[in-house]
Amino acid sequence: MLRYFSWIGMFVLSVFSMACSDSETMGNKTAFNMDDYNNLFDISQDPLAGKRLTNPLYTDGGAWLGYGIPLDTNIAAFCGPYDLASRNWWSSAIVEVLGAEPIVEGELERLGRDSIVSYVDRLWMRSNYKGGKVEQTLRLLSDSTSLLVIANSSADPVWVSGALLKGGWEQDGNHIWTENEKGEVIMLSFPEGGTLNTKSGRYVGCLMGKHHVVAITHFRNGFHREDAIKDGARIIREEQRLVEAQRIRWENYLKPNFRAELSFETHRVMIKSVATLMSNWRSARGDIKHDGIVPSHVADYFVGLWAWDSWKHAVAVAHVDINLAKNQVRAMFDFQDSAGMVVDCIYPDSKENNYRDSKPPLAAWAVNEIYEVNQDKEFVAEMYDKLLRYHNWWYANRDHDHNGICEYGATDGTLEAAKWESGMDNAIRFDDAKMLQNSPGAWSMDQESVELNAYLKLEKGYLKKFAAILGRSFEDSNEDVVAPFFDENRGYFFDRRLGGNWIEHFGPEGWAPLWTGLATQKQADAVVKVMRDTTRFSTFIPFPTAAISEEKFMDRGYWRGPIWLDQVYFAVSGLRRYGYTSLADAYTEQVFDRLDGLKDEGAIHENYEARTGKRLKAPHFSWSAAHLFLLYKEFKTL
Repeated sequence: MLRYFSWIGMFVLSVFSMACSDSETMGNKTAFNMDDYNNLFDISQDPLAGKRLTNPLYTDGGAWLGYGIPLDTNIAAFCGPYDLASRNWWSSAIVEVLGAEPIVEGELERLGRDSIVSYVDRLWMRSNYKGGKVEQTLRLLSDSTSLLVIANSSADPVWVSGALLKGGWEQDGNHIWTENEKGEVIMLSFPEGGTLNTKSGRYVGCLMGKHHVVAITHFRNGFHREDAIKDGARIIREEQRLVEAQRIRWENYLKPNFRAELSFETHRVMIKSVATLMSNWRSARGDIKHDGIVPSHVADYFVGLWAWDSWKHAVAVAHVDINLAKNQVRAMFDFQDSAGMVVDCIYPDSKENNYRDSKPPLAAWAVNEIYEVNQDKEFVAEMYDKLLRYHNWWYANRDHDHNGICEYGATDGTLEAAKWESGMDNAIRFDDAKMLQNSPGAWSMDQESVELNAYLKLEKGYLKKFAAILGRSFEDSNEDVVAPFFDENRGYFFDRRLGGNWIEHFGPEGWAPLWTGLATQKQADAVVKVMRDTTRFSTFIPFPTAAISEEKFMDRGYWRGPIWLDQVYFAVSGLRRYGYTSLADAYTEQVFDRLDGLKDEGAIHENYEARTGKRLKAPHFSWSAAHLFLLYKEFKTL
């Protein structure tokens, strides 16, 4: 349980959970109850210490604000909001319930709390108050609106206060607001009937009655006081409708994906994955024209969108929020250049965009998944020409010897950017690569990569399918593009130097022909033998990014050994495609059971140690969550 949970709260919730488990388990099937899956993450924070802990925040709806739980249990409030763009706290606790009326200026009687729960759609806190209870529930309703409900079991007034870490408050009746240096505004709207006083960066309010609604509104694109005040009052009036809409939104995310035949612990993996993805959802901002999911809101350097992250996010989120999945794809294609290239990554300030390289071509996979979910021909029509231009760009700019087999490369001729283009930045197979110029602004490595060409062949199939849907034509040869990469002697697929020599390093690229369905059964059987080898890929967490037998294998070597869950998913899905269903399920169970922190409050990380399951790079990582979600969807299916 959470560190800040009292033993009383733990006991009560444990009894409640056991009762729910008994009442809601029918035979071997579990009924869906969203609230059973709580405290998925440790979201504790300590803003007064002048920093943000590397824990995720509670954030939702594409908001650029987030909240946490104070480490100090004497504070009856939620931390924040935290500004996810400028990376600082607006307030340590913007609405704190006090233990009594402040008598002496500057001295506050802390109320404290006795229990707290983090649900997927809200935060909840309870405090003892004058012989009764005060409960607080915080919800992020949209990218601009948070709703705090304070319920008081007694008739005594509730005193609240909040202090800014920078700046001061302005007031108009029961509405107060503050503006930061970027012109963004936070407004608090309190219910009528109480009192509210501000002085510099602090306010004190007295709320009368038993039920209090506070609207917290974030204005990023202009603030008009009169309209904002009306909107704050409307939010308070429409509390019940807005809360219900929030509950329904989250049930619609989770319930259609809930597989009652699986275990409670397995459901928790799925729900934790969805919660990770949706908390990394950021609304359109600056030069980014569409909403998307960032790699991690915890890591300060992930404030933009990356291409192949985006394709993977969209595949998973198509089953959760179809419009968000579409916008994730659109966001990247908004920056497609005149030649057809989709850039590596984009930022709210487009001057920071990386045009040095692209990323592996999985966009058509994402569009196909979106189409399979809702049969939206209009979206296919919207994306088709863009996908076709991107597909053709690879052959025009990344096929040095014009043999129909592509290489990773760069626009600036650097090996660094070419490695980035592969998505496997420091993979062992690229250690001896050289750069060759194809044309002005187009360079290739001197090696042809098996997974790149497997992805391109897969994309051809999708483009042919989309063309048929739209009544258009797409020509695709029957050429076997993966056969040249298969080494019969070693029973594995390897990259090749231009000219023909295999690059004999065992990496995850070798099972890409299985995931794409391009390998023959004989080839797949040989690859599976390598994958099952405990001296290579069948490790404690299966399918590392380099075989542990590799001389250059590193437990913490980024793409030179650690587990990346996209590659695990490609491996497991490939096994399933070629008839190794039981093996695929066994490996999936290993992942679910052994990843450090997955079954408790640990964040889902960017990568993990293969031999221990320990968490490594960025916490709260979206594509890891996306592929855990996909593993759940395919677990124990034929």
